[in-house]
Amino acid sequence: MFDAVFRLTRAVLCAGLLGLSTVVLSVLLLLPALLKRALPLRPVQGACDRLLMALAGAWVSLNNRWIAFCNPRTTWRVEGLDGLNPRGWYVLTCNHLSAVDILVLQRVLHGRIPFLKFFLKRELIWVPVIGMAWWALDFPFMRRGKTREDQRRDLEAARASCEAFRRVPTSVINFVEGTRVTAEKREAERSPYRHLLKPKVGGLSVALATMGEQFEALLDLTLVYPGGTPSFWDLLCGRLPAVVLRVQRRDIPENLLGMDASGERARLVRQARWLEQLWQEKDAWIEATLKP
Repeated sequence: MFDAVFRLTRAVLCAGLLGLSTVVLSVLLLLPALLKRALPLRPVQGACDRLLMALAGAWVSLNNRWIAFCNPRTTWRVEGLDGLNPRGWYVLTCNHLSAVDILVLQRVLHGRIPFLKFFLKRELIWVPVIGMAWWALDFPFMRRGKTREDQRRDLEAARASCEAFRRVPTSVINFVEGTRVTAEKREAERSPYRHLLKPKVGGLSVALATMGEQFEALLDLTLVYPGGTPSFWDLLCGRLPAVVLRVQRRDIPENLLGMDASGERARLVRQARWLEQLWQEKDAWIEATLKP
């Protein structure tokens, strides 16, 4: 009984800390973000970018502390972190399992690569508080236009967002499955994989087209929760028994880069085939990892 009350109290306190720190961060980010846009001068933008990244890094460090406090018995098995550059430029792909994935990845990768940024649906910019923080940190927002002209405008808007990443070391992560994987979703889309959904090349293609030559490499992340996929409440309550993460550094083939409109369709096909190869290997590795 006492243990259950302690866990609940700890979960509520950590949830409150997360909420409060997110509000404070969003308010602190607003001034340098507005200044950077009001005075588009390179020295001003550089100083504002450094301040924004320092604030975001402090927020991640605080999150890492309460995650460790709430989950003291979690086993972390991570491979592939050697040789990563905290001042480099990376594009990342990862399978998507849970609402806690980003927090888990931030905990493992914090200080080893630049602050993680990810593609978001345009509607999320209106989410109270956190939407403002995403905007201030130059997260790329993607619309999902239905007509070809809408899609073209969406692509140009996403490219404009990614251009901002050229000023400061950045890690752009893309959950190429587009949603969290479940058995029902795998069945509905007739996925050929045992543990994954079909990868979608859209967001990754935008990043490669805009900044492909600047990225040092693609970091192919494979995330597994051997004790079962946790919810956010599980994370708060200390019910995260184990995390397994494999990080693979992969060189990006040159024929996947570029922005030439005349060859865009062929490039998308090559990118999709490359992703499918990565996903086949990822699926086999997950299957081997989960075997008793």
